[in-house]
Amino acid sequence: MKIAHLIMAYKNSGQVERMIKAMNHPNFHFYIHLDLKSDIKEFEYLQNMEGVSFITNRVLCNWGGFSFVRAIMTSLSEILNKDERYSFINLMSGQDYLIKPAEQLYQFYATHTGKCFISYDQDPKALWWKDAVTRAERYHFTDLKFKGRYFVQGIFNKVLPKRSFPLSIPLYGSSDSSWWSIPSDCAAYIVDFMKSQPRLERFMQYTWGSDEFIIATIIMNSPFKDHVINDNLRFISWESGRPNPRILTDSDFESIKATDKFYARKFDNQVNVKILDQLDQFVGVKA
Repeated sequence: MKIAHLIMAYKNSGQVERMIKAMNHPNFHFYIHLDLKSDIKEFEYLQNMEGVSFITNRVLCNWGGFSFVRAIMTSLSEILNKDERYSFINLMSGQDYLIKPAEQLYQFYATHTGKCFISYDQDPKALWWKDAVTRAERYHFTDLKFKGRYFVQGIFNKVLPKRSFPLSIPLYGSSDSSWWSIPSDCAAYIVDFMKSQPRLERFMQYTWGSDEFIIATIIMNSPFKDHVINDNLRFISWESGRPNPRILTDSDFESIKATDKFYARKFDNQVNVKILDQLDQFVGVKA
């Protein structure tokens, strides 16, 4: 059984390198999608590491824009077109880190073949949905590049009626839905579904934070629904009112040790490197 880890990166090649070394396993392969606006020269040396490849069809990603989902889709397509067959594709950011031994992670996947690990809010009336509904109902010009685009966006949202999701299906998502582990056949279903729904693609271009609901929505309205485990396997710490998860530090070490999750995010070795040293020692990563 082989596992493909798709890493969405845009900065700090040294931390990405460290993460890959911490996850070293003969049955893991790492695919790095480097944001098109990032200088690849800083990252090129990583392709000399065993089991590391770069996604060739890079996409310029804007924070909150549908461009990030598009980057995921093109990356999944590349991985699925490889000669190697993978039991799981695990989506990660360059600021994730493994918090259990790599062999333990592998054995977990091996005993859960066919399962989809993605988090979603089961209650559409929950607080997250109350805030998130505007991501689809309003126009968002995040991926457009012209002067005054946010002024025009404001006019659109003032004079035009609320937008309606183009498919008659319930929406699923949460602040933790962006990162997941799914079987390759589920990944292929998602890619094919998006290709077969051009109206959905056009609609999603003007949404915000779509990575937090579109993948979960497709999966939860698919034949894979009955194979979903509502858990993305990540330890993530959110602070009320903030759009990004908190940077984890050495003060979080005991909490991370106590969790049953396999990954944690997010880390920044330029903010606090001690926590990564602690995790390497805890997991048993060889220097």
